[in-house]
Amino acid sequence: MFTAAALQSDSKPGQYAELAEQARGLLHGERDRIANAANFAALVYNALPGLNWAGFYFFDGSELVVGPFQGKPACVRIALDKGVCGAAASTRQTQVVADVYAFPGHIACDAASRSEIVVPLVAGGKLLGVFDVDSPTPARFDEDDRAGMENLAAIFLQSLRAE
Repeated sequence: MFTAAALQSDSKPGQYAELAEQARGLLHGERDRIANAANFAALVYNALPGLNWAGFYFFDGSELVVGPFQGKPACVRIALDKGVCGAAASTRQTQVVADVYAFPGHIACDAASRSEIVVPLVAGGKLLGVFDVDSPTPARFDEDDRAGMENLAAIFLQSLRAE
């Protein structure tokens, strides 16, 4: 059984390095996308401070559909031309949004969310979906979070290709 340890580092890069190690251990040897997404979302949600939602939207060929997550109930379907998740999916670039209410086309699934980071999940040139993390704190996410979340997303994607 996997047991997550509390993050010890005082720096964001250090916390993300610890979290990456925990994610590798948690996902090791499992290739099922849903199982890994469920555990991964729970790990991130419970490890990082100041979050109110962490989870996945998977691309079904035409739109994003909610996958495993932690937090309040979420929007079920998101068009690729809508919101922060749609922007990350359509541009295939991580979106770091300090104030979601200032983001054109923002979708307010949870009115308490004030900032958001969304990392596109791309493997073999194909869009698999996005990893979405929300916070009730404005400007909660910065460049350290971008680098950390992109590394975590790469670990998730690697778990799907593991032996």
